Amino acid sequence: MAFFSQVADALMLCSQPPVRQVRTTADPPTAPEEAMKLLKEGNRRFVDGRPLGSKTKDAARQQLVDEGQAPHTAIIGCADSRAPLETIFDAMPGDIFVLRNAGNTCTHAEGSMVGSLEFATGKLGSRLILVLGHTKCGAIYGATKTYLDSTQPGKKAGCALEGLLQDLGTVAEQAAQEMGADAASDDVAAHAVKVNVFHTINFLLKFSQSIREGVRSGQIQIQGGIYHLETGCVEFLGKSPAQAELLDSAMPLPPSMVASNDADRGVHGVRTGADERMPSDVALKMLKEGNERFAIGAVTASKTSGDMRKALVKYNQAPHSAILGCADSRVPVDTVFDAMPGELFVLRNAGNTCTHAEGSMVGSLEFCTGKLGTRLILVLGHTQCGAIAGATQTFQSGSSKAPGCALEGLLQGLASVAKEASDDLGPGAAQEKLVSHAVKVNVFNSMNFLLQFSEPIRDLVRKGDLDIQGGIYHLETGRVEFLGRSPRQSELLSSKLSLPPSMAVGTVRTSQDGTLEAKVALKNLKEGNARFVKGAPIAKVDKSMREALALKGQAPHTALVGCADSRVPLETVFDALPGDLFVLRNAGNTCTHAEGSILGSLEFCTGALNTQLIFVLGHTNCGAIKGATATYLAPKDEKKKA
Repeated sequence: MAFFSQVADALMLCSQPPVRQVRTTADPPTAPEEAMKLLKEGNRRFVDGRPLGSKTKDAARQQLVDEGQAPHTAIIGCADSRAPLETIFDAMPGDIFVLRNAGNTCTHAEGSMVGSLEFATGKLGSRLILVLGHTKCGAIYGATKTYLDSTQPGKKAGCALEGLLQDLGTVAEQAAQEMGADAASDDVAAHAVKVNVFHTINFLLKFSQSIREGVRSGQIQIQGGIYHLETGCVEFLGKSPAQAELLDSAMPLPPSMVASNDADRGVHGVRTGADERMPSDVALKMLKEGNERFAIGAVTASKTSGDMRKALVKYNQAPHSAILGCADSRVPVDTVFDAMPGELFVLRNAGNTCTHAEGSMVGSLEFCTGKLGTRLILVLGHTQCGAIAGATQTFQSGSSKAPGCALEGLLQGLASVAKEASDDLGPGAAQEKLVSHAVKVNVFNSMNFLLQFSEPIRDLVRKGDLDIQGGIYHLETGRVEFLGRSPRQSELLSSKLSLPPSMAVGTVRTSQDGTLEAKVALKNLKEGNARFVKGAPIAKVDKSMREALALKGQAPHTALVGCADSRVPLETVFDALPGDLFVLRNAGNTCTHAEGSILGSLEFCTGALNTQLIFVLGHTNCGAIKGATATYLAPKDEKKKA
């Protein structure tokens, strides 16, 4: 039997083809389709147990040294010792350019992986990229278990491995959602292997300009695959389903390589008073870069640590920009600019305007630019702004009646913006176009107001220590259109006005009037409401009254807890003068989720200001209460976690 075995081995050796030649720069580039064919053929030889790739000669190795490499394929694979890529594809030295880490991922290796592939596809001429996962991947199974077992989603990683598994959690989360709530953990993990392959492919397409250009031109293909440990076979998955969409990405670099440097983030990881003042041009650059990261879904603003929060408390704030934006919930300013705590000083109201909020807005910005040293103010409007659309309708209606509530007053105050927009566009302009232009006009209107009515702001602008810019956030794309400075800036810098009109200020209640008994205060409320109901208000304020309040302090006769509903302007409802009411408002006129704020404020009012009446006011058709009732009555299976 030994004789026949030796004969069989000899015949097999004689039947094998000669040693293959190695690929070098002397060979022409291999088309992606041909490279894929070579991979499939090599994997078939591996599975059949007839490899050729291990047979090399000294001359071939020297040839690689002398002529250089020209791999036909670049592969991102897992570092798992059971998945040796050259062996799996029966590759010769010089055939494949191999990148490996646990989980075949770009997570925590963005620049290394992307940069290496740009080198392989650019300098070396590889035209096929393969991202290869494998069954029973320990990194993916570990990430899935971490995600499914997690009871503290925001828990800080204790080591690099925990950080890797946590950041692969997005892959596990997507796999769990696609598999359904009843799927077993192992089934979710198995599917997560496939999800992770496409996740890595998508990352390459999203964050490499040169790779995208190669794919668009047909020079490069990116494919996915899964190596099955059980059989040795590679399952080829093809291109990413999201490829066409991702080819529109404009991001030239991975997020970790475009993030602001440590100096910009601050010496403590966040900007504090320990950091130097940031020039306005650098601040504007940070805003633009942060918005671009937000728009493409590549945010880098990290979670704050305990040390960061302590630094913000100890060293105070040093925001690089002050933003006057709209209160619209679709425009979260810090998120839109991918900003860390301590970077932005944010003021918001409906319509990003100084109308009816002159002193608050101007005073806040004087504090920010003067005390905190911020050198950039950005007034930010946004498309589809409800406040501007409402003001435009108010202007078009031509109504001049007195406002019946605060909202009507706000819209009337903004109507001048709509008029200016209408004058710019001329008669017959489409409603949508008119509102869109009014958004832009309103941005410049707010910028002009700051320049016209604040001497401290004008002085800083004149000295070059402050820049005021405008912008429009496009809800549709997530990107901010930066408008630059106001065309009227030079003209307005010569203004002599030092206070907003409402502050350039009587017989009002001040600290010199003493305490008013609760029963008298209640009588005042009833009489004031009766006047409001009859449409016969008498509350009018002149300059001397405002000056008295400013100089002598307040002595409100009633502390009022009311709802934030815009249909219930409390001072108007009770026809009250400034100084009469100490007003606290939130949705639902409640202490829920505002306990310390409400109670502490009332203790201050009744203790320090000696107010003897607290009045809690609800209102009919309260949206907060109706919503709470609907939530309570909803079937249990429809209730969602907050």
